[in-house]
Amino acid sequence: MKYFKSYLLIIFLSPSFICFAQIDKRELMKTVEFLTSKELAGRLPGHAGYDKAANFISSELAKLNLKPGGGSKYFQKLKVEYAEILAPEHFSIIKNGKKTEYKLGPDYVYRGFTGSGKLTAPVAFCGYGLSQPELGYDDYEGIDVKSKIALVFKYNPKWNPDGKTFTKGNPREKAIVAAKHGAVGILFVSFPNDAEPQKPIGSVIHGEGEQMESFPEIHIELNLADELFEGSGKTLKQLQTYIDSTKTPSSLSLHHQVDLEVHTKYEKEKEVVNVIGIWEGGDPKLKDEYLILGAHLDHVGEQAGKIYFPGANDNASGSAALLEIARAFASQSERPKRSIVFAFFASEEQGWYGATHFANNLPFPKEKVKAMFNLDCVGFGDSIQVGGGKSAVTLWETAKRIDSENDRLMVPATWSGGGADAEPFYQKGIPTIYFVTTNSYKHLHMLSDKPETLNPKLFEAIARLAYKTAVFEASN
Repeated sequence: MKYFKSYLLIIFLSPSFICFAQIDKRELMKTVEFLTSKELAGRLPGHAGYDKAANFISSELAKLNLKPGGGSKYFQKLKVEYAEILAPEHFSIIKNGKKTEYKLGPDYVYRGFTGSGKLTAPVAFCGYGLSQPELGYDDYEGIDVKSKIALVFKYNPKWNPDGKTFTKGNPREKAIVAAKHGAVGILFVSFPNDAEPQKPIGSVIHGEGEQMESFPEIHIELNLADELFEGSGKTLKQLQTYIDSTKTPSSLSLHHQVDLEVHTKYEKEKEVVNVIGIWEGGDPKLKDEYLILGAHLDHVGEQAGKIYFPGANDNASGSAALLEIARAFASQSERPKRSIVFAFFASEEQGWYGATHFANNLPFPKEKVKAMFNLDCVGFGDSIQVGGGKSAVTLWETAKRIDSENDRLMVPATWSGGGADAEPFYQKGIPTIYFVTTNSYKHLHMLSDKPETLNPKLFEAIARLAYKTAVFEASN
């Protein structure tokens, strides 16, 4: 009850905080429109498009007179692996001497760390692309894939060998295994037996290991796989059913060829930046305590100058919300007691690299961080979800109470731990909550993740909830 009373005191005794809690969906959408524009080319860290996004955010933070939190121009530098997919490119299937060319985007998408290649080769289906004889399972046993292209399921099976666990299976590991068996490239395909099989998506999360610079890696649509299986007497659905029911490989050579070309500019290390700004608190003592608000600025880039992934929901929405919250704080003469850190992270799509780097290189003692809020995919969906509620109970209850007195859009479901960019902070013992929308991932990493798919009213509501929760935590 005492906690609730302190909340009421802030709300009623500090009306200035309430009046600037009016986040404007028009401003949110304006920022999203810019971040998803062709000029920014999908915001792949290391690409000029991401640099434009980072420069835009840093210039906006400078206008608000936020203190740089990462160094020069608000930038905290780090190095990540980088690959840029270049023209010319094509993908065709040759059946009975007839070549059918397919379209980049709807029919196939290159893996973010594909190698280069220009080749014509037959195809062999190799199940899940796993070769782990020590576990009693090997998709490559008994099949010759030398000078062929391996066709494999993108993900590992939803089962494991009896009493054991598959230890490998990310895209890079599957590609390395295929190459070791003599393959000259790899095609990934989604599970045909899923209720809603995944479409080819842009992705730069690849796994550890050496880059194979002359080994093409492509995610193809299921209908292309069906074309390749024609005349084999089998279907992809039948083979998935058999492998899953028997836990036994069922690899086979197919009768048709693939003709493809792709070029990649690869750099093992390339400098990228987080964008960090700090709104200093107004209390002489509590200003040395910090609330971190974070969102990843990056997405998965473009391919061969033909397509780019806008990333409106993922995560232009979170970045736009974070910028609007910074503007709201900066618009008021009365400052919160604690300092607010606004962190726009790089390379979340590769595996939280930007957030991890910031968590490991804070510009203040970790013990001074009171909480971390993550905003990721907050523009599309049905309602508001706040993750981390089972581990950061007080933070979650604050958000729930604020929502109950305002939009009433927050669902009770939550989880324990961080997740995505919140995870590195959670692992360091910092309380974290994660703002996201329910049913948020319909357009995840697809060309269709555009501004017009967003729900501006919900977008505004979740940004407002994150903002008001931050006001309370920074001022309590």
